Amino acid sequence: MSKHYHTSGGIGFIELLTLIFITLKLLDKISWSWWWVLSPIWISASIVIGIIVIIFIIIIIGALLNR
Repeated sequence: MSKHYHTSGGIGFIELLTLIFITLKLLDKISWSWWWVLSPIWISASIVIGIIVIIFIIIIIGALLNR
């Protein structure tokens, strides 16, 4: 009996989009600022941080109400 393990390798959508934007910027196909070229990274990071903050706020409110 053999076991098959699947690993998720490869590149995700955000990484692919960022690489496309960087390539287009370096080839002078787009004249965006680097802030917008790297926006898929910082926008997704901002969403994750926002979700974490909301979860912590809910936990703190729940703890305060249970006193």
